[in-house]
Amino acid sequence: MAKHIAPGNPAQINLIAAGTELEGTLNAKDDTRVSGKLKGTLRVDGKAIIAQEGSVEGEVHAANADVAGHLLGEISIKGLLVLKGTAKVEGTIRTTRLIVEEGAIIDGNCQMGQLDKSRAEALKGNLSNQGPKQPGTITNPKKSAFSMTSGD
Repeated sequence: MAKHIAPGNPAQINLIAAGTELEGTLNAKDDTRVSGKLKGTLRVDGKAIIAQEGSVEGEVHAANADVAGHLLGEISIKGLLVLKGTAKVEGTIRTTRLIVEEGAIIDGNCQMGQLDKSRAEALKGNLSNQGPKQPGTITNPKKSAFSMTSGD
C-alpha cells in the first residue's frame, strides 16, 4: 500500500558539489551540504554538512552540523555538532552539544554549553594563564569549556 504524501514542498538540501568553489556568503533556510570548497561565511537555519571531500575556510553558523571534511575558521552551532572520524577543525568551535568520533582532529578552542559573558571571560583568562599545551591534551576540562590541541 502506498503512503499518502502531504502536499507542500519537501525539505530541500542545498549543495555545493565536489569540484565547485564558492567565495562569499551563503545564507540558506534549508539544510546545506558542502562537498566542494567554500571560502567565506555559511549561515544555515537547518543543518550544515561538510562532507569528507568538502572544505570551508571562514565561518559556519547553523542550528546543527555534521563535519566530515576540513574547516578552517569558526563554527557556531546552536544545537548539536557532530565531528565525524575524518573531520579536521582548525579554529574555534562554539556549540551547545558536541559528539566527536574517533579519528577527528580538533586544533583550536572549543566552548560548550550556554555561557554567560562573565563566565566566558573568566574561563578565557584561566586558559591564557596556563603554560604551553602538550600535543593531544585537554586543558581546563570544566563543564562549560575546554581547549584542546592535537599533535598533527
